[in-house]
Amino acid sequence: MSEAEARARRNVTDAPTDLIVARLADELRRTYGITRTELYQVDYRLAELLPLGGGEALTGPGHPAWYAFDHQEPVFADGTGWFPVGMRGERRGVLRVSPVPADPAARRELDTVATVLGHEVAAVTSTTDIYLSARRSRRLTLAAEMQWELLPGRSRIRPSFSLAGQLEPAYAVRGDSFDWSDDGHRLWLAVLNGFGEGVAAALLTSLATYALRNARRAGLTLADQAALADQAVYAQYRGEQHLSVLLMELDLATGALVAVDAGSPHLIRLRAGEVTSQALEKQFPLGMFEGTDYREQRFHLERGDRLFVVSDGVIDATAGQVRYGESALDRFLRRTSPMEPLDAVRSLIGDLRAFVAGDLVDDAVVVCLDWLGPQDQ
Repeated sequence: MSEAEARARRNVTDAPTDLIVARLADELRRTYGITRTELYQVDYRLAELLPLGGGEALTGPGHPAWYAFDHQEPVFADGTGWFPVGMRGERRGVLRVSPVPADPAARRELDTVATVLGHEVAAVTSTTDIYLSARRSRRLTLAAEMQWELLPGRSRIRPSFSLAGQLEPAYAVRGDSFDWSDDGHRLWLAVLNGFGEGVAAALLTSLATYALRNARRAGLTLADQAALADQAVYAQYRGEQHLSVLLMELDLATGALVAVDAGSPHLIRLRAGEVTSQALEKQFPLGMFEGTDYREQRFHLERGDRLFVVSDGVIDATAGQVRYGESALDRFLRRTSPMEPLDAVRSLIGDLRAFVAGDLVDDAVVVCLDWLGPQDQ
């Protein structure tokens, strides 16, 4: 690490929460002669790159900033450098610097500094509203605020898997959600298809999510996780409200997959270009009845398999009298083969919006998981 890179790192990590980008800009000016530094964050819809300091959003897919964001590599155009900003697969946006140094070593250092910036912004987001507020092109509904705060992130990458999810309508989502966790050996994934409207739906989903986390962190089996969450929801609502969930646990060394389908979203497999709906044993949604016992199913993934989990809001979206799940979904899923999971999720949501010719009316959740095979974690 060069002394210049080390100073830039220190300025990012030592800066007050509200001055991280400003202190970085000062150091880049002194060290590299850069006169303009700006952080652009991707918005909740994955449709706009919004400057932290205010100004015009970047929306055109052909813009160099979007190429840097999509391909996760630096882009240089017209004396400006665009560097991806993220953390462990979670894409947060891009860093703009100009004039960009011509020295390749300096450009590599800036790429590293952009990654450090991503980690630091992630670290302070829970202590300030600055970065979250700047990611919004419009106001979130209260229910949507609750749902986004509940998520573990929007994408996750490790050597053995790549994972991404998205909620729609992003600024007004109510009850659909997802959750995940991994420990280097196993990956746990829950996709929830909510019930109800507004804050009531968000509260129901929050209760189920925290109950599932509590059971997972206690080391319970997948079936027992579902049973505990079922009891928590029933105890609160006495069967008057319930929600569907698909729980999965993936052994990252073998591809062994355990699933519990509690009235779940739909599980679809993409293998070697072929789309197959995975047959699941449908069981009662969480909270419908008291003391439901859940059963696990077991499958085996092959290296390179891709799984999509989609909610009813995707399957049942209609244009005229035609349902998206009947006419367009399989075709589009095949087209996602070369895409990274986050790009596949974003493209699918975009295709869905185009299909319905506007924003979605019902909640929709899409999660994409690639199992890349056993590798050193």
